[in-house]
Amino acid sequence: MVKNKNNQTIWNTRIKKNSSNFSQKIGSSIDVDKRLYKEDINGSIAHVEMLFKQKIISFRIKNKIIYGLRKIEKEITNKKFEFNKKYEDIHINIEKRLFQIIGEEAGYVHTARSRNDQVITDFKIWIKSANHKIRMMLNKVIINSINLAEKNVDTIMPGFTHLKNAQAVSFAHYLMAYVEMFKRDEERFKSNLNSLNENPLGVAALTGTSFNIDRNFTTRKLGFERPTNNSIDTVADRDFVLDFLYSVSVCSLHLSRIAEELIIWNSDGFNLINLTDKVVTGSSIMPQKKNPDLLEYLRGKSGTTFGNLFSMLTILKGLPLSYFKDLQDDKEIIF
Repeated sequence: MVKNKNNQTIWNTRIKKNSSNFSQKIGSSIDVDKRLYKEDINGSIAHVEMLFKQKIISFRIKNKIIYGLRKIEKEITNKKFEFNKKYEDIHINIEKRLFQIIGEEAGYVHTARSRNDQVITDFKIWIKSANHKIRMMLNKVIINSINLAEKNVDTIMPGFTHLKNAQAVSFAHYLMAYVEMFKRDEERFKSNLNSLNENPLGVAALTGTSFNIDRNFTTRKLGFERPTNNSIDTVADRDFVLDFLYSVSVCSLHLSRIAEELIIWNSDGFNLINLTDKVVTGSSIMPQKKNPDLLEYLRGKSGTTFGNLFSMLTILKGLPLSYFKDLQDDKEIIF
């Protein structure tokens, strides 16, 4: 391995002058992507285990790197790690600290990979986890709605078209309409796993690497189902981000609709339901009022969610292959 004296950036011999403070501030994403630290560390560990398996690095170096990465993980978890905007992102922040802990051999962690495939790997793992959490919460909403419906089969209420009284319906039947919506939401998130389960690690910056790596090994280690097929597409791909944002937007739309229903039913004009004091607020000048603020917040937040989807679509619409810095904003939009 060529020595990296003073732990300089890789492009140091090509670009002689340091970036201006302004450029560093604009280019830094550490305030956003530092939450990917666990995914980044686990990805690096799987990567060096693969490098050892393929006889690219020694057993001693592998263990040394893993020791350093686990130490960094503890430091971040215990809030003893200093994130530095000078080092741009979570990947370089971790790598710089690894050099401080184990020395020059930390450079081997970057063998046969680029930040391009590293960040997509981290990001996919994070979205997979978020996808799982959302599906669990949706499942709770569905179960609670079904339980409420079972208690209200004989509860009769007016059914509306055009917000005009139309036909008498069972409240249970009304609730089950939303259960169907949330079940479709759950299915959408489940369908997203198909693309999320493709492992990007190993495609490097654009066209792969000349090292004899084993992408199937890292695929198994990181919980993916298969490696991606095309390295250029992998680096440029953010369809999985759009799929996730679309699913979130449709789910948010459904939540907004049910929030609107409850606001209307609670209004003095309809007076069908009373909201518990736990979810209403008062007025500073009209003490008789109980305002459904939380439902209004919920209804309003859908606009922000839709905006995130359109922001990502707009970023992607004019990008040729393959990686561009425009894509750095994807994580802030998702988070």
